[in-house]
Amino acid sequence: MDVQQIEAYQAVMTYGTTSRAAELLGVSQPAISKAIISLERSIGFKLFDREKGRLIPSAEGQLFFREVEISLAGIAKLRSAAARIRDFGSGDLRIACLSAFSTNLVPRAIGRFRRKNPEIVISFVVRESSAIRDLVASNHLDLAITADEINKSGVEALPFADVRAMLALQPGHPLRHKDVIEPSDLDQLPFVALAPEDTTRREAEAIFAKHGVSPRVVVETAYSSTICALVLAGNGCGIVDPINAAGYVERGLILKPFRPAIHFRTLMLFPPKKRSWVVEQMVEALCRERESLIQLDENGPWRQCS
Repeated sequence: MDVQQIEAYQAVMTYGTTSRAAELLGVSQPAISKAIISLERSIGFKLFDREKGRLIPSAEGQLFFREVEISLAGIAKLRSAAARIRDFGSGDLRIACLSAFSTNLVPRAIGRFRRKNPEIVISFVVRESSAIRDLVASNHLDLAITADEINKSGVEALPFADVRAMLALQPGHPLRHKDVIEPSDLDQLPFVALAPEDTTRREAEAIFAKHGVSPRVVVETAYSSTICALVLAGNGCGIVDPINAAGYVERGLILKPFRPAIHFRTLMLFPPKKRSWVVEQMVEALCRERESLIQLDENGPWRQCS
């Protein structure tokens, strides 16, 4: 017997007819019938009784189907494992980060790491912070950088860095001539906001409430880079991570300091196990690149976490 025969048999048992099973599996009806006959020959008993062109599960077939379901569940797990290996790699070091660091800090840290360890194969993926957290907790990643709103249970989470938020304005915006934007400047203005669960948005809303102002939210989105695009397209102003503004400033986006300060806070995550020397060396590379960015922009938005 083979997997194709078993899958054909499961489909017939599940959907009742060879025609429906063929439609589901994307093969011809004769191919399904042939697979069932071949399977019966290989196991030595009938799976179905044939009555007036209909297939009626035999007593032996019903018993066999119970075992088939258990076996196919195991195959499904194997396919899922194969997909994870395909998607997240099988390198000697598996790392991930949120999109904010995917085009600057982490690639530079990987370059620094590989200059010292050229023989190490690295798997690098970019995902949302909540998805990354789950992969770290399930030991599919060795190291990750995420936003701080994730559930920290089941992982080791250490502060990594804070990035001071900036206010993004389109060219020609009435606030473009102000050196520093304050909460009162934003009252009732069209505002592109981060997603409600984002801790930076909650921090901003607390400041707005304290000052008795209400920016008029017109769009919500999860990513600072998307806010930059929406602001540049004339949808209002928005609080952004300045790291994600690269490329938009060159197209005319204006970034202004906002007071009181609001920060995008990030974490470094590890699975709950002893870290290998490979992981420790990547941590060192990430911290070095973080420090380099701080030194390159001494008056800018970075603040290192201890």
